[in-house]
Amino acid sequence: MLNLPNLLASLRILIAPVMFWIILNPQIFTDNGFDITWNYYFASLLFVLASVTDFFDGYIAREWNQMTMLGAILDPLADKMLTLAAFLGLMVMGDASPWAIYIIIVRELFITGLRTVAVSENISVKASWSGKVKTVAQMIVIGFLLMHWPYGAALLWFAVFLTVYSGLEYLWGFKQAIVKEHKA
Repeated sequence: MLNLPNLLASLRILIAPVMFWIILNPQIFTDNGFDITWNYYFASLLFVLASVTDFFDGYIAREWNQMTMLGAILDPLADKMLTLAAFLGLMVMGDASPWAIYIIIVRELFITGLRTVAVSENISVKASWSGKVKTVAQMIVIGFLLMHWPYGAALLWFAVFLTVYSGLEYLWGFKQAIVKEHKA
C-alpha cells in the first residue's frame, strides 16, 4: 500500500543515489567557479533532508496507524540506501576508513536480511534503543565527514562500535522472537 510514510521512504531511496553522485563529483561545483565546500554543503543538505523524512515516515505511520508490510521492508531499506550511499561515497573519496565502512556494510546487510526474514515470517522484532542510537550516531558521523569537520574519523569508529553492538543486540532479539514463536 502506497501511503505517505511509504512515499517518504521512497523519497529517501531517490535522494540516496543523487547524494552519492554529488559526493563523487565535486567538480560540478569547482569547475563552475564555486569552492569545494559547496559540494560538502549540498551533499549534507540532501542528507539532512532525507534523514528528516526518516523521522517523519515512522512518526506518521505510528500516529496515523498507517503501518504496512511494504513500509516494514521499505523503511529500513531506504535508511540503508541513504547511509550506505553516504559512507561509500566518503570512502571512495578517501574521507572514511574502508575497514570501518566494510564493518558497517556487513552488519547492515546481515541485519536487513534478518529483518526481511522476520517480516516474511510475521515475527516481530522491534528496533531496539541501541539500533536507534546507532542510526543517530551514523547520521551525525556522516554529517561530520561530509562537512570535513574535526573528529570525524574518531566518531566513525565510535559509530562502528555502536553498529556492531546494536547488530548483536538485534540478533539476540531475533533469536528470542524465534524461541517465543516456537513455544506458541
